[in-house]
Amino acid sequence: MEKLLFTGASGFLGYNIRSILKDTYDVYTIGLTDENDFKCNLAEEVPLLNTRYDLVLHAAGKAHTVPKTEVERQAFYDINYQGTVNLCKAMENAGVPRAIVFVSTVAVYGCESGELITEECPLRGTSSYAKSKIMAERYLTEWCAENDVVLGILRPSLIAGHKAPGNLGAMVEGIRKGLYMNIASGKVRKSVLMAVDIARLLPLVEEKGGVYNVCDTYQPTLGELSASVAQQMGRRKPISLPYWTAWCLAKLGDLVGNWFPINSYKLERMTNSLTFSNKKARMELGWEPLDVLENYKI
Repeated sequence: MEKLLFTGASGFLGYNIRSILKDTYDVYTIGLTDENDFKCNLAEEVPLLNTRYDLVLHAAGKAHTVPKTEVERQAFYDINYQGTVNLCKAMENAGVPRAIVFVSTVAVYGCESGELITEECPLRGTSSYAKSKIMAERYLTEWCAENDVVLGILRPSLIAGHKAPGNLGAMVEGIRKGLYMNIASGKVRKSVLMAVDIARLLPLVEEKGGVYNVCDTYQPTLGELSASVAQQMGRRKPISLPYWTAWCLAKLGDLVGNWFPINSYKLERMTNSLTFSNKKARMELGWEPLDVLENYKI
């Protein structure tokens, strides 16, 4: 059984796939909590690894927040980029692995809207999150080439799973409280990936390497997602606001602050379709993603 080093195992992704990975790999983890095999803050220190690992799944990172200060912006680079550098230094000391699979993000493209965006799209992300992930991708590309390590880079879209953070988590919480509303019938489409698909992809990517967008083949609408969540909770289907009403509320939200459920930024994201193509992963890896609408359970 291959020895797998998993960073970020105590986060959302680890919560969803850690037990699955243990069916295939001898799993060891690095993280901030005592439950990890190596308790370490990768942003600040180089962990002392006691052995060489065959495979590394690098999923530790910072996401799902909008920085308001320079300190908060710098945290993305410390965790996502410097954490990657420190991990590589630790592997140099303990012995380089055969393969690394890095969990990046479609945010590296910097797209606010678009349909079936491919891996050929330039990396134009300007947020601290996107830029720090781009830097980490480039560092790993050079490091793996120098050390003859197979590198797989996964760029997931919105990820669905238990205790989902980010926009999907906000949707679930909004429906739970009876506060979520679709805009213009919720016709906007978004790419979504089941979290467990990362575990299903790992054995395929570690052999071949490469850069892949990963998401469901069917791009669900926000209306379909919210209706599914509401049905599972036994709640009514979310109502739909006309666009002009949502626009007025968003302007109010811009004035009163982040506690308000909508602002202009959120409105733009809720009214622009943004989908990504998974054709490369399906063709080159022989992978078929799970259907999100069928498999996403609250």
